[in-house]
Amino acid sequence: MTKAKLLFNKEGNTLDIWFGNPKKEAINEETSDEMIIKKDKRGNIIGIEILNFIKAKKVSRELPVQLAVQ
Repeated sequence: MTKAKLLFNKEGNTLDIWFGNPKKEAINEETSDEMIIKKDKRGNIIGIEILNFIKAKKVSRELPVQLAVQ
């Protein structure tokens, strides 16, 4: 089972969610919802970054990611 790691950056007001261990090299793809999807070189989603998290957490959102649970 892959564990998610959450990292809050107070200064940047961002929340990073990594699936597995955080990767130093990731391809970032910004969405229109103040989110950045992080992908590996193969195009697999390995994390999500939520921008303006403190403001954003007051609003219900759906994340554009499907997770397989084993």
